[in-house]
Amino acid sequence: MSSPSKRREMDLMKLMMSDYKVEMINDGMQEFYVEFNGPKDSPYHGGVWKIRVELPDAYPYKSPSIGFINKIYHPNVDEMSGSVCLDVINQTWSPMFDLVNVFEVFLPQLLLYPNPSDPLNGEAAALMMRDRAAYDQRVKEYCEKYAKPEDIGAKAEDMSSDEELSEDEYAASDDDEIAGKADP
Repeated sequence: MSSPSKRREMDLMKLMMSDYKVEMINDGMQEFYVEFNGPKDSPYHGGVWKIRVELPDAYPYKSPSIGFINKIYHPNVDEMSGSVCLDVINQTWSPMFDLVNVFEVFLPQLLLYPNPSDPLNGEAAALMMRDRAAYDQRVKEYCEKYAKPEDIGAKAEDMSSDEELSEDEYAASDDDEIAGKADP
């Protein structure tokens, strides 16, 4: 059997070759973003999400960490952190699975068949159980507001410039203080 690092490289290359846009976060192959489209025949159709994937050192023996970067309204996704509650990824992961399975099977199944009885977003779960039409409408509103192709592009720019902005703001506040002290 191949080593975890070889398997990681192979799975990542397989994902890149299968029509998914993959953006590396660092120089290594352990953290990256994947562009994910909502499945057809679901209220998520037309939505585009940036998914953060972190592969542990022990991958494929240990499951990847998966999270939505832009907002999604779903009972099994934490609205603030984007964390995913998905048994296949979190509890029943097997080295037989690979990254393509995550994006072609597991995530589409999660969006097509939410599980409101095991929620990370209690409000979405309650709305889904109480009024499916209103839930579907809220999903579509979130797709319109947060999951357009330009949203994932803007999010990437925001993330890459956050440090620069905070440093600039920090430097600007220091300049203002110094200028304020010098002027009576």
